[in-house]
Amino acid sequence: MQSTLKIARLGAELWVRGAVPTIDGAHSAVAIVGARAASRRAVEQAHALAQQLAAQGVIVVSGGALGVDAAAHRGALAAPGGLTVAVLGTGVDVAYPVRNRALFEAIAAGRGALLSPFPPGTPPVRWQFPRRNRVIAALAHGVVVVEAQARSGALSTARAAHRLGRRVMACPGSPGCDALLAAGAFAVESAPDVLAALAGRRRTRVLPAGDPGLALRALSGASALSPVEVALRAGLSESAAHAALLRLTLMGYVARLPGERYKRLEKAA
Repeated sequence: MQSTLKIARLGAELWVRGAVPTIDGAHSAVAIVGARAASRRAVEQAHALAQQLAAQGVIVVSGGALGVDAAAHRGALAAPGGLTVAVLGTGVDVAYPVRNRALFEAIAAGRGALLSPFPPGTPPVRWQFPRRNRVIAALAHGVVVVEAQARSGALSTARAAHRLGRRVMACPGSPGCDALLAAGAFAVESAPDVLAALAGRRRTRVLPAGDPGLALRALSGASALSPVEVALRAGLSESAAHAALLRLTLMGYVARLPGERYKRLEKAA
């Protein structure tokens, strides 16, 4: 059954299929978004984050796409009583992508809702998805980007969240996410990280030892350095510096910028 719903903070009417969970101070909502052609690591991380958050009563919002989005919806459904909202770039009666038809049916059957700013029957058209992304950002209290390339559509959701004053979070280790972290996004890798970020708390960690520690100290006070410059500052071989920087990127201590330059994320450490 389809209906329409007026969302006050969106200033727009949305088409609905299913039952929209109440999103308020007692029931927060977190959007989990990312690449369609996601890595196995990103799919597993999105699923785990969503399942853990949903188990704690957080409503998981995403865009119904392949990859990270679908993993987030499925993770929420895997939690006992977990709820999820899929905001579509088509009409709520259009299964796109077709591969997610069963997932959409499961959501609409009692575990959340399908929402769309477009009327029933609207087919997928490229320009519609940025609008879908703005709705995702508006519905959530915070947005987590799990994996993204430098020009990923998921980054438009993060930009919309920033404009709306929502918390922007990112999982380290991909170009788009590292760029968000370099711009001040909260580094997150687990549900406790996400909940702390929603409360405005950044995670604190012990600085790494060994080559990663030397490389991290070499980046202190620098805007961005190449691996060769890090190697010279840290007294490491170039291969050791490369390995250390890769490890630091995956740990969320540094961001890889265009031109293979690395910047220390002071707020993340």
